Amino acid sequence: MEFALRASDADREQAVAELERHTAAGRLSLDEFEERVTRALAALTRGDLAAVLHDLPVEPPASADPHRTGARQLAVAFLLAASTIVMLAILLAVFG
Repeated sequence: MEFALRASDADREQAVAELERHTAAGRLSLDEFEERVTRALAALTRGDLAAVLHDLPVEPPASADPHRTGARQLAVAFLLAASTIVMLAILLAVFG
């Protein structure tokens, strides 16, 4: 059974890239993105990765159009930066 096969680093990276695309498309909140990335990076099997992506539509990889690809990468970078700022603010509030 394929879901029982061990996941590779490339499999985990691909799952994170898919999560980034879905977050940029507005399907996941930053909290959901963070939680799912954590689970994807800790996944041991392909089944674990499938569980992280189970409720998201299958999309082809990013378009070959450099303008669309650049806009998506910018959106994902913004979301990641905003998430980092929020986490730092929480840490400062708790420990500052």
